[in-house]
Amino acid sequence: MSEKDGCGNHQEDARRKQYRQLMGAVLSFIFIILLVIFIIYLILRPTKPHFTLQDVTLYAFNVSAATTTLTSNLQITISSRNPNARIGIYYDKVDVYATYRSQQITLATLIPPSYQGHKDVTVWSPFLYGTEVPVAPYLAMSLAQDETAGTVLINVKAAGRVRWKVGTFVSGGYRLNVNCPAYITFGNKNGGYAVGPAVKYQLTEGCTVDI
Repeated sequence: MSEKDGCGNHQEDARRKQYRQLMGAVLSFIFIILLVIFIIYLILRPTKPHFTLQDVTLYAFNVSAATTTLTSNLQITISSRNPNARIGIYYDKVDVYATYRSQQITLATLIPPSYQGHKDVTVWSPFLYGTEVPVAPYLAMSLAQDETAGTVLINVKAAGRVRWKVGTFVSGGYRLNVNCPAYITFGNKNGGYAVGPAVKYQLTEGCTVDI
């Protein structure tokens, strides 16, 4: 082996050693960052927000058996409480809509992005609209039967993204899914009270929250 070949091998070994050292430093840095995040999580233990459906004001709720369509117009009041004492919550692009037996019956209404401080409560009152929304024939029949029976279960849902804020640190986005049951009564079982042309139902229903 010539002296030139030996020098080349030595340089190659040196480059490999530097590469291993660099990769080790990068991995160590990533490990430290992840460890810090994990420790912060253990210390703070972020808890998902608590949602409550407070009331539903019903302006229109009409099913057409002939065209198998549903027209609904309602306003809801939904609140969210941040149970965390050291963590704030950013709500990014949250859509609210209503469903009946897993079928969406209103358009999604966008709630403006907002920040919720420690232990704060935020209240939203969006309108939900659905004009002549096509529904499956069996759903139209089921809905008519429920109305005749006096009670219709509507689910108010919210879907969007949240971020956690700890001091100046803001986490990445997490998917938010909220499901609130709303039992609407009709006829002799009507549990609401008139508000002009509408009927308002006081519910105070707890919601399931998945993040």
